[in-house]
Amino acid sequence: MRAETRFEPEYHPHDDEPFMNPRQLDYFRRKLSSWKASILAESKGTIEHMQEGTRNMPDIADRASEETDRALELRTRDRQRKLVAKIESALRRIEDGTYGYCEETGEPISLRRLDARPIATLSLEAQERHERKERVHRDD
Repeated sequence: MRAETRFEPEYHPHDDEPFMNPRQLDYFRRKLSSWKASILAESKGTIEHMQEGTRNMPDIADRASEETDRALELRTRDRQRKLVAKIESALRRIEDGTYGYCEETGEPISLRRLDARPIATLSLEAQERHERKERVHRDD
């Protein structure tokens, strides 16, 4: 007779519990680590695809199309490399106790924002101020 395994429903942080308690930190640590692993696996697949996909194409239009695809893939990889760096930074903040707090104000970042964007370093209000400043300076 097999022992029956019980699964707890997946945990999601709640506003009615202490902010950045060990359970919340573990939740975000697992979420970030999983996201990073997914990006790295996808990146490895792209590299393998690009290595095997190199071929000599006599048709100039086909060659141009393939080069455009490669350039797009490389640009995507570069964005993902930067994203992995942000994920690693968030994981370091979890370890040093600063994760979940706005870098500008020191106030807690909302759990909903962190759940949607676990690499967030600014509260929604601080992010909006930052974007408004960017728009003003961009228009100059």
